[in-house]
Amino acid sequence: MDGFLGGYGLYLLFSLPALLLGFWAQFRVQSSIKKYSRVANMSGMKGAEVARRILDYNNLYDVEVEPVQGFLSDHYDPAKRVLRLSRDVYASNSVAAAGIAAHEAGHAIQHAHGYMPLTIRTAIVPAVQIGSWLGPIIFLAGLLLLGNTVAWVGLALFGATAAFALVTLPVEFDASRRAKAILADSGMVYATNMGGVNSVLNAAALTYVAAAVQAISTLMYYAFLLMGSRDD
Repeated sequence: MDGFLGGYGLYLLFSLPALLLGFWAQFRVQSSIKKYSRVANMSGMKGAEVARRILDYNNLYDVEVEPVQGFLSDHYDPAKRVLRLSRDVYASNSVAAAGIAAHEAGHAIQHAHGYMPLTIRTAIVPAVQIGSWLGPIIFLAGLLLLGNTVAWVGLALFGATAAFALVTLPVEFDASRRAKAILADSGMVYATNMGGVNSVLNAAALTYVAAAVQAISTLMYYAFLLMGSRDD
């Protein structure tokens, strides 16, 4: 029992700060979007119109803007060159919709300009898809049954998840920076509404910070367990 409690306490030591930050980030982004989804963009432009204008201004006429189901399902697909906006963003003329649409258009601009962190993130997606679920399985199998060499392989596979979370930070920060600058300079969002745009995008950025902290803390926990088992 003492060993179990000690191990559980160790897990909490590594994971609890990241979990708390994640909860706080989710609360911030949901409350910010909820608030500014009720505030009309004084220019009257809907999310789809904002995205289309930004794309056209950057000569990205071949990038389509499509509605998609789901809450906060907005994303840019670099493989198909499609910018997908959740229906609440696509058809809404709210301040939140303008900020989210501009952010996703920022990703399309990054892609067109060959923004290196986006290129790296796109390239490691297959490794992340495998490592995020297979890495922990291999790690535990090695730690408990097959030996440390196998466990290190699992740790390395899961490390792709942490690498993805880290490289996501400059991608998302840069997209938000582009969005804020474009909206402020173009008149698609008036100055009186820019505080709302900043609130929504800053809250969204915090969720990516929380994801990175969680991935790194989990990786550190695995590494601590593995080095501890080697000492034994």
